[in-house]
Amino acid sequence: MTAPSARDERREEVSSPAVTAGAALDWAWDSLGEVMDPELGLDIVTLGLVYDVRLDESTVVVEMTLTTPGCPASQTLPMMAHDALAQSDPRAIDVRVVWDPPWSPRMIDEDAARAMGFSLRYE
Repeated sequence: MTAPSARDERREEVSSPAVTAGAALDWAWDSLGEVMDPELGLDIVTLGLVYDVRLDESTVVVEMTLTTPGCPASQTLPMMAHDALAQSDPRAIDVRVVWDPPWSPRMIDEDAARAMGFSLRYE
């Protein structure tokens, strides 16, 4: 058995019970993992911008945030997330930008943070 990837660990950390109840939305996490922040050059899952992915009846609901309220990609990142999901599955998709909890660099995957030169303490 292989060790879980950083993305898998992040998925477990932020997943709601609806997501962890089955692997039914792994495709959604994988699709979101292909959405790259144009300024930071990392995907939105690795950056810790995706807080929740769940199925609400027949709609895939994504709760995500941005690095700051004035983020230059505030219009494009949610649209990119929606488009990535829509290419993978025909269900209705609702991408919601939330601000609680506020994003911080501590939400970045530990390995990616180190590679970017962040010296954050992870507990």
